Amino acid sequence: MRDYEVLVIGAGASGLGAAIRLTQAGVESLAVLEKADSLGGTWRDNTYPGCACDVPSALYSYSFAPNPEWSRAFAGQDEIRAYLRDTAGRFGVTGRIRFGVEVTRAQWTGARWELETSDGRYTARILVAGTGPWHEPRIPDLPGLGAFPGEVFHSARWNHDYELAGKRVAVIGTGASAVQFVPEIAPEVARLHLFQRTAQWVLPKPDHAVPGLERLLLRQFPALRRALRSAEYGLMETLGYGFRHPWLLRQVQRIGLAHLRLTVRDPELRQALTPDYTLGCKRLLMSNNYYRALTRSTVDVHPTAVRAVEGSRVIGADGSSAEADAIIFGTGFHILDMPVSARVFDADGRSLDDHWQGSPQAYRGTSVAGFPNLYLLLGPSLGTGHTSAFMIMEAQLRHVVAAVLRTGSGSLEVRREAQDRFNAEVQAALPGTVYQSGGCSSYYTDVNGRNSFSWPFSTGRLRGQVGAFSESDYLVSEEESADALSHP
Repeated sequence: MRDYEVLVIGAGASGLGAAIRLTQAGVESLAVLEKADSLGGTWRDNTYPGCACDVPSALYSYSFAPNPEWSRAFAGQDEIRAYLRDTAGRFGVTGRIRFGVEVTRAQWTGARWELETSDGRYTARILVAGTGPWHEPRIPDLPGLGAFPGEVFHSARWNHDYELAGKRVAVIGTGASAVQFVPEIAPEVARLHLFQRTAQWVLPKPDHAVPGLERLLLRQFPALRRALRSAEYGLMETLGYGFRHPWLLRQVQRIGLAHLRLTVRDPELRQALTPDYTLGCKRLLMSNNYYRALTRSTVDVHPTAVRAVEGSRVIGADGSSAEADAIIFGTGFHILDMPVSARVFDADGRSLDDHWQGSPQAYRGTSVAGFPNLYLLLGPSLGTGHTSAFMIMEAQLRHVVAAVLRTGSGSLEVRREAQDRFNAEVQAALPGTVYQSGGCSSYYTDVNGRNSFSWPFSTGRLRGQVGAFSESDYLVSEEESADALSHP
């Protein structure tokens, strides 16, 4: 088949969730287009040593598919990917995935979406983009990088065939990925040079193995699973309250400072690792062994950005340098300039990028004026510093399912005024949050200096507001029965 009622782009957590929920709602003419040869999205691509979730495991799952078998309080990459694979199979959507199909262009024709792909042409009346913001690695354009004679890779494209043992390794970037992989590789390399543009707040991680008895009880008693999930949700929301009241986070900073003082005895190194902004202004990091790894005699911390690469030397902005056999980037992703936005076009041939001009905007992070029957999952202005992406995505899916069923065989397009009203409300609330007032520069801010990433309210409000489908905020055309979506 090439023509569908609904096409979903991406077979990561978002795309699989969309396929499951829409199928459960009775949408049978549906397929998922996945450019890779297997599912998993972020958790398929990120296989670097130490890769794990930084949200408690009980929260990091679909509410409709709890997993009582997590082996750790914070699950690892392989376990999360296995969970996604098993859930897709259990809910019968694996067979709907078309692997090896990369979408290169999608355009609204006035009645349907026409997609150009690596597998030819597809069409759909409704398009759901589940590509997510943690997808395309960001590698800085450093002068001389192309002439570096050694190995170069990003943490999200880890080269497991390259032997790091005995090598001189330069790590550029100190975000969420580097905090996890640096402690894993530090003991085996001959020398590790860590280039740190900005010191990060790193809190102790309350991770531990989940005893077999606890897993047994969680399997046998669903009420216990719900209680654990609720407790973890409450703890994370307490932290989230601090994100909206930064003075509270300055108290939490004491934990981070104590963690640093107890681990790093060298005052010069400790000073280099001490942040000068409020905790939460950047993504919150947790690790029990990152600081310890940096105290090794074979690790050098360069508290500077990287200016260039000259031959086999990495040159810092402060003039320091390091000889390296390999460069590993832990520099994050194209969060607000997602590649999919350059591939999705309206009826006039203007892309999402053309509309956004560097500042992504959507109604409730989901629908975009001028793009009928298009839904973005984990879209702009929905990012939080504390809760699970599954919480956000499931709220959106309630909205999307209601919208799809309401569409019938016609189209829905969000009203421009509704989109503008939502974004004005978000932007008005952001200045009081730590994201804006914490005194740092982060990937939350787009090229125009606007925070297009963060949600400034509680998760409860996100679940209620984003999850609600308000028909009055949409333009409805060719209204027909929802039965038109089901094919016998």
